[in-house]
Amino acid sequence: MRLLITLKISNDKTMKIAIIGTRGYPYVYSGYETFVSELAPRLTNAGHQIYVYCHKSLFKSYPKVVNGINLVYLPAIERKSLSQFTHSFLSTIHAIFKNYDILLYVNSANGPFGFLTKLFKRKTAINVDGLEWLRPKWKGLGSKYYYWASKLSTRLFDMVISDSTEMAKIYKKEFNADSVTIAYGANIGYSENGNMIKQFNLKKNEYYLIVGRLIPDNNADLIVKGFCASNSNKKLVIVGDVPYNDSYAENIRKVNDERIVFTGYVRDSELLKELYCNAYVYIHGHEFGGTNPTLLKALACGTPILALNTVFSKEILVNGEYGFFFEKNKSSLTTRIEEIDSQNGFLDCFRTKNRKRILEKYTWDIITEQYITLFNKMYKNN
Repeated sequence: MRLLITLKISNDKTMKIAIIGTRGYPYVYSGYETFVSELAPRLTNAGHQIYVYCHKSLFKSYPKVVNGINLVYLPAIERKSLSQFTHSFLSTIHAIFKNYDILLYVNSANGPFGFLTKLFKRKTAINVDGLEWLRPKWKGLGSKYYYWASKLSTRLFDMVISDSTEMAKIYKKEFNADSVTIAYGANIGYSENGNMIKQFNLKKNEYYLIVGRLIPDNNADLIVKGFCASNSNKKLVIVGDVPYNDSYAENIRKVNDERIVFTGYVRDSELLKELYCNAYVYIHGHEFGGTNPTLLKALACGTPILALNTVFSKEILVNGEYGFFFEKNKSSLTTRIEEIDSQNGFLDCFRTKNRKRILEKYTWDIITEQYITLFNKMYKNN
């Protein structure tokens, strides 16, 4: 793993910090693991002792230390609905008997484990992520569980972390709970090998790009329909899929339009960066998250952005200073695509200034400084 950590971050006290709720380190699969892969080495670089709890079944070997980060491997019940829950439970049982100064959890689904950490008087913080209870994939009992767990997070953990100001407002309104706002981060990217995109028969500035799982709350179906209804002569590149059989995703893949390119998952980080950097426009349809990693990645790569009009996207893009918006209907998106198609020269200003948005607020060094400030405050309150 290549680590580009240039900032020696100041801190008041060397602490032992355990991170619970991800698949592990350096296993990178989703936003949570990317979060750990960026934050943990920087915390270590600042002099702290970091312990990351890992899903044992996902690793072929079990080194105790990687890049200075201590790794704890524990099993889980390997079923889709139980894997993370059981792993977090076992991790909590293990952690409460260790002399960690702080336990950092990710995902509000881990809220119930606050009963144990409270009982054993452990200092805890939880990054609650998005509005999981509103996501279409969690229907019925799943939605109710996420709502209950999120509420418990605000009652049982010492510090609740929201990843955007707008998310903090929602948690205040919904649960009457205050939270600390610390966003997600991104690394600045530039095109270094534009020829990589030729494997998909793509050319620079000749395609729109969407990145994310093909699930309803990312609105991939709406984006595909809106694009297909447009008279754009560019392509629409869809990076992502779902790791299971799903009628929603299958219907998207069945759309018959020669302008649409499905890449599936792109796990090569350099190739993904090139797809962002060389895109004409990135289309962001994510609906229920806070500071979304793919939106930040687009900004960090200087990609012009067309985003679904949500409070979260408006916060990151400063109400349109760093991108465009469309409403949640096909005609709105079609109209915006046709307008943007005619404004190529105008888009150049976004290619220049979007990276500045990352540098002013969303670099991983800035994010790490904020976590260290929080941890120091928690430790001093012991």
